[in-house]
Amino acid sequence: MENLILEGFYYPAFFSMFSVIYLIAYFLVFRNWNPKQRPDATSCLISLAHGTPAVVLALFALFENPAIGFASENSKSQNLALDFSIAYFTVDLLHYLVLLPSDVLFIAHHLATLFVFVTCRYLVLHGAFAILVLLVLAEVTSACQNIWTLAGLRRGDLAVAANVYRILSPPFYVLYSIMRVFLGPLFFLKMSIYYLSGESDSVIPRWVSVSWIVVVGGAILVSILWISNLWVELVREMRKKGISEKKER
Repeated sequence: MENLILEGFYYPAFFSMFSVIYLIAYFLVFRNWNPKQRPDATSCLISLAHGTPAVVLALFALFENPAIGFASENSKSQNLALDFSIAYFTVDLLHYLVLLPSDVLFIAHHLATLFVFVTCRYLVLHGAFAILVLLVLAEVTSACQNIWTLAGLRRGDLAVAANVYRILSPPFYVLYSIMRVFLGPLFFLKMSIYYLSGESDSVIPRWVSVSWIVVVGGAILVSILWISNLWVELVREMRKKGISEKKER
């Protein structure tokens, strides 16, 4: 593993790590869970193993190179952060293809994400700054989201899970909205203006940068629709609860 890291090709080591975590989660941690919940729970656990460490790696890579821009050459620390996420999305994609092939939205999301990460890391070798900033904005909510999701899977069976899900929902929605509805689109707009200006065409072909814009823009739109539906559902539940309490009085 040390040799792989020294050579600057980190993907095999990270892929092996996430594969082991996945197998432990599926065959040990969640072995007694309902068969319908087990795949989703396993995906959540490897997402937990990816999210926060990915943010730390990305921030380290960004702060280590403070003068970089949208078209800068990828640094070794940036490549490490990219390989870490590429390995995670590969394992999770295989999980969906094998166990949840009908979940077309997640499969499409993972394929699109891998396209962006792989072209940045192995094809154009530039632009990691933009990709890693977007990664931070997306994954900073990962721990909260996965705990919320796991609690949601068991809220019908366990009172504790139901309470965790209820208590965690509002702060999670707020954090997700800040990152995905406000900060994410603002950075995406700045990134899009730069790439469409043609300033990066000498190192990042226009078809690649435009593809990144399309993929990221689509992901942001889906995120906005998803969290909007959750806010609507939460408000509806709060209103129902308020009406019920008034009737009881």
